[in-house]
Amino acid sequence: MRWGRLGNRLHRAALLLAVLGAVVGGLAIAGLTWWLLWWLLGAKAETPNQLDLTKIALSVAAGVGAAVALVVAYRRQRDLERGRFAELFGAAARQLGDADPAVRMAGVYAMAGVADEFSTPSRRQQCIDVLCGYLRMPYSPDDGANHLVSLTESTVQAGITMERTYRYRQNDRDVRRTIVQLIANHLRRSAEVSWSACDFDFTGALLEDADFSHAIFAGQHTYFTRAKLAGSSSTRFDRAKFVGTHVTFRGALFCGGAAIFDDAEFSPGGAGRSELGGFGTAFVDATFRCSISFERAIFRGARTTFEGALMEGTRASFMGVRFEGQLTSFVGARFVGPETLFTDVAFRAEFTSFERVIFDGDHIAFDRAEFSSARIMFTGSQFRATTVAFDDARIGVTPRLRVRGTRETDFTLAEFHGAITFARTVLGGRTVDFTEGDFFGDISFLGTRFAAQEIHFDRPKAWVGTHFDWDDVPTRKPTSVKPNPWPPATSA
Repeated sequence: MRWGRLGNRLHRAALLLAVLGAVVGGLAIAGLTWWLLWWLLGAKAETPNQLDLTKIALSVAAGVGAAVALVVAYRRQRDLERGRFAELFGAAARQLGDADPAVRMAGVYAMAGVADEFSTPSRRQQCIDVLCGYLRMPYSPDDGANHLVSLTESTVQAGITMERTYRYRQNDRDVRRTIVQLIANHLRRSAEVSWSACDFDFTGALLEDADFSHAIFAGQHTYFTRAKLAGSSSTRFDRAKFVGTHVTFRGALFCGGAAIFDDAEFSPGGAGRSELGGFGTAFVDATFRCSISFERAIFRGARTTFEGALMEGTRASFMGVRFEGQLTSFVGARFVGPETLFTDVAFRAEFTSFERVIFDGDHIAFDRAEFSSARIMFTGSQFRATTVAFDDARIGVTPRLRVRGTRETDFTLAEFHGAITFARTVLGGRTVDFTEGDFFGDISFLGTRFAAQEIHFDRPKAWVGTHFDWDDVPTRKPTSVKPNPWPPATSA
């Protein structure tokens, strides 16, 4: 009761301050108008008679009264709207917490309806936070579609039988998929009411067969941190746009079907900073246990880890990412930002392709990267960055747990322009092919370990600025490195 009376007093005090503000503002406007008429328009001050004074007083009183009425009406309308929001929001939240899956499903639509009805950013965000919070709650896919209410397990400890009862939300899979579907529908251009400007926090959430194709994430924050994106079909972000300030897939796990990011656009902007200290998108330490496709995706100002990308801006970071599916494809990608990092990345898919990729910008780093795919393709790639480093990388080195090694590493028709180092790089597997490469710049193979069965540098288009450990003593060249005699003759 005391808190209620205190709240009423605060409410009346706020209303009184608003009224006083309206009165003072009205008088100030009246005074300013008089001053403008007098000084700017040449109005002359004359001694008013009683009738004039009465007219002026009534006009001022009417204006102030109208301002007060407007303030009171506005406050009343705002209070009514606030009360209606609290009522509808509370009812939807109670439905979401119900044990009956049908009631929870109705609660999902009710909460989305509240978000649609109240366009105030804070209230719409509150509804979205509840829906995202539901997805972040503990969930087991194995039990997501069952009809069990609880499960009891018995264990014996020190001769004493202990029973533990676990409660489940019945048919929760359908409820969760409905939430994801409603969110995705509200993020597409075709949405009647758009939620694109809102924040979405899927941290640690398990999303099954999520389809965010054509979605537009334009809020300040979009979090998929440590999210698990699984299911029997594909996880889809094709043609999606991430244009908010901060987008992160840090530590996310992609498994199950394929992950599709074809034609996606990553163009983060604004004043936010990612966890690596820059603007944009982070896929740091993410793991892909499925085939991954990012063909023709566009990355502007992003730090990311995806295929087929045009990356322009501060930094593209793939640090610590694990690609473990059947296919990892960056075909046709362009990395144009000042810095692109593949540091400590593990390319373990059966097929890894960087075909026709353009590496541009200031610095490209494959330091300590591991390429252990059966086929590794850099065919037709263009290394145009100011500096490119493969220092301590292992290309074609078979992991201990893999029986079959790398059959082919293909750099044919690749262009190496600028300062490029392969310091302490291991080139292993059956064949490594640099045939018809274009070497023009400062390309250093000093300290490189040529461990593959055959390594070809035949018919280069240009051979300027290349350095090997045996430059001064040609007889030290490994027999596996072709052609003979050395150095290779250019095809031009």
